[in-house]
Amino acid sequence: MQSQKITIENLHLSFGDTHVLKGIDLEIAPGEFFAFLGPSGSGKSTLLRAIAGFGPLPRGRILIGDEDVTSEPPWTRNVGMVFQSYALWPHMSVWKNVAFGLEERNTPREEIAPRVEQALETVGLAHLARRRPSQLSGGQQQRVALARTIVVEPRVLLLDEPLSNLDANLRIQMRRELLALQRKLGITTIFVTHDQEEANTTADRMAVLDAGVIQQSGPPMELYDNPVNLFVAGFLGSANRIEGKVITDKGRKMFVAQGGITIPVPDAEPEGAASAVFRPQNVHLMTPQAAAESSTVCFTGKVTHSEFLGSLIRYSLDLAGSEILVDEPHQAGQKVLPEGSEITACITSNQVRILRQ
Repeated sequence: MQSQKITIENLHLSFGDTHVLKGIDLEIAPGEFFAFLGPSGSGKSTLLRAIAGFGPLPRGRILIGDEDVTSEPPWTRNVGMVFQSYALWPHMSVWKNVAFGLEERNTPREEIAPRVEQALETVGLAHLARRRPSQLSGGQQQRVALARTIVVEPRVLLLDEPLSNLDANLRIQMRRELLALQRKLGITTIFVTHDQEEANTTADRMAVLDAGVIQQSGPPMELYDNPVNLFVAGFLGSANRIEGKVITDKGRKMFVAQGGITIPVPDAEPEGAASAVFRPQNVHLMTPQAAAESSTVCFTGKVTHSEFLGSLIRYSLDLAGSEILVDEPHQAGQKVLPEGSEITACITSNQVRILRQ
């Protein structure tokens, strides 16, 4: 299969008076595994379906390769889509389900059998060709849906939350298999999910959507470490947020908040109301003596709650009215700090992001 780039230019889409997609601009590289990530109602599935040609005609442009397909019907785009429900024909065998798309395209009979066999071999189901969908596990049904899609040799592969019907352990296994299959085929793939772990572990890049707008796009680690706004910071994992303001004090820019919280910030940071955002795992609990000898930014607060999460203990601390989370790695025999314990929490300033709305 030849990889194709996907270009989306100033895309707007409405359902009646409801404006769902609002000026989407995006370019997906050939052969890239790209994820659309966002909460329910963010527009991620609507954007995927617009690329496939389903739904109302949008304004703007959608290009696959160099071809403008914005006004083209779904059946002329040669785009493969795997739905959340898999949509397999229950009365047909696995073999017939995979062959169905080729038969509908009037593919010569002598071509169908070898292509179906190759597709089933690719997803590891050649030995189950004669079974019905009801005789398969959820993971096997998902692979049949993938085989049925790739057998027609689509230009791009679109996946609409294909793992959501699987249990937790099978989801982990199937996302690895899905990524391995995509790498093997080299096909440009877009994966829609609301699960950040799925996006982080599969996507080369991803776009975080909210309210029909791409809030930020890029590699998963880049978005996690350097969110551009409070929504992205809060959506991608747990994040502490302290309200305050940026001021200039003795020629240096500082973030200040109630309770004497002071954090140095880059000189380029504009003054005014802002939020200091940092991840729980970047905070370390110290004794006051150790904190005094540390070059990090430290705050003193009280433990209000603790949770044992297996690999870590998550503490909630009250810092002058602001609650922050601290993740401490768990070691066998480690004692959990009781509620009311006064403790000093420290963080290096380069782990803090100053964000606006």
